[in-house]
Amino acid sequence: MTLPKSATVDVSFLMPCLNEEQTLPECIRTAHEAGGMLGDLGLTYEILISDNGSTDSSVELSESLGCRVVHCPDRGYGNALIFGCKNAAGTYIIMGDSDASYDFREGVAMVMKMREGYDLCMGSRFKGKIEPGAMPWKNRYIGNPILTGFLNLLYRSGLSDAHCGLRGFTRSAAERMRLESRGMELASEMVVKSAILGLKRTEVPVTLHRDGRDRPPHLRPWRDGWRHVKFLLTLCPLWFYFLPAFLLMGVSVAIFAALLSTPPGEMFKLGRLWMGDHWFILSGGFFNVGYQALLMGVAANKYTKSLGLRKRSAADSLIDRFAKVDVLLASSILLGLAGLGIIARVFVIWSDSRYGSLQMTRETTFATTLLVASFQTMFGGFLISMLGCDD
Repeated sequence: MTLPKSATVDVSFLMPCLNEEQTLPECIRTAHEAGGMLGDLGLTYEILISDNGSTDSSVELSESLGCRVVHCPDRGYGNALIFGCKNAAGTYIIMGDSDASYDFREGVAMVMKMREGYDLCMGSRFKGKIEPGAMPWKNRYIGNPILTGFLNLLYRSGLSDAHCGLRGFTRSAAERMRLESRGMELASEMVVKSAILGLKRTEVPVTLHRDGRDRPPHLRPWRDGWRHVKFLLTLCPLWFYFLPAFLLMGVSVAIFAALLSTPPGEMFKLGRLWMGDHWFILSGGFFNVGYQALLMGVAANKYTKSLGLRKRSAADSLIDRFAKVDVLLASSILLGLAGLGIIARVFVIWSDSRYGSLQMTRETTFATTLLVASFQTMFGGFLISMLGCDD
């Protein structure tokens, strides 16, 4: 069913394509059969091929089999799907790989779920069936479970298979998610943003068939897996910035308090644990690294909210009150003055001793920590302002 771009249908079956002439006929066949099933329900459909620079006969073959083809100018799995979504005519979009690993007839159940009010319906290979040889063991037992578990830990999507290549979503959901990933990490981005935005999600069992191609897949497990992990951390300031920041700063403050309560020149003793001035220097480094992570977390949190990718939480009002460039600059001045005041006191004591030996490592380290934090606060304030999220 070939439609002009301006036409409107109920369902678009979207397939990204890069030299898939070997498997496209089977994918298109099952998509047409799924369209026939939808037709029995009074729904119209199109099959949209988002070509990503094919040099074989994929384009001509697709058009001869009744598909509409659009040409994505930028290489990448994510780019092809985003371009396809922008050109899809359907109210509902069923996205699937064009390697014959999925049966598009299983997308009909996804359309029914979306008609019930769901924004995103994922296929679940783990609740469905994985044919022998369809998924490498490292993907089945290591990669997919770990990545899905990590995603659910950070974002609580509630889905059992976050990387299934067969999924359905509404056009309005796609517009709200503002997808940007160029590569395979788009699979994670869609689930993550649907969770962040509170979109209504569900899943249906699907079958993963063996790849019908006689060449290696485009997926590169280690490279693409790492890209997924990087993306998951990017939109989660709590786990990537705030928790490490509070941990490091908490340890630092505990060491500071222990040693500052100990007379100069003596070691803090707690059972078999003895801590001296070297620990004070280490705790200063912990504090500054943690404080830097805290400022970056504030910037990341405010920036993702400015993009509409994060809901306001109870802590946001506190962050918004203090994370303004003017407040941070004033804090920077106070921290700097405190650090300089301690340095001045150390200098006076040193001069009184006629610039001889000085046992004030703790005071000097503490002052240095405050001075570094002063500069971090100043630069952090301007960074937040530059990002355009200084509320």
